[in-house]
Amino acid sequence: MKTKHRKTLEAIFSKPTKANIVFSDIEALFVALGGDIIEGAGSRITVELSDERAHFHRPHPGKEAKKYQVENAREFLERQEMKP
Repeated sequence: MKTKHRKTLEAIFSKPTKANIVFSDIEALFVALGGDIIEGAGSRITVELSDERAHFHRPHPGKEAKKYQVENAREFLERQEMKP
């Protein structure tokens, strides 16, 4: 895992939840961990990682993930038993 991905992982798990993580960095982390990104309608994406799927919406018009999106990503990674 690259340093950038490790920093993104640490940011996702930091408390209190950050709202300044660029969503494309979260997507890149999922891919680095072996996940697949499946494009859906509009801003919807599905992430497949270790035979589990999670659904997310890309933020718009901004690029930073909202707090609830970061928390959803954290929960998904916890289910995969991944922590910084």
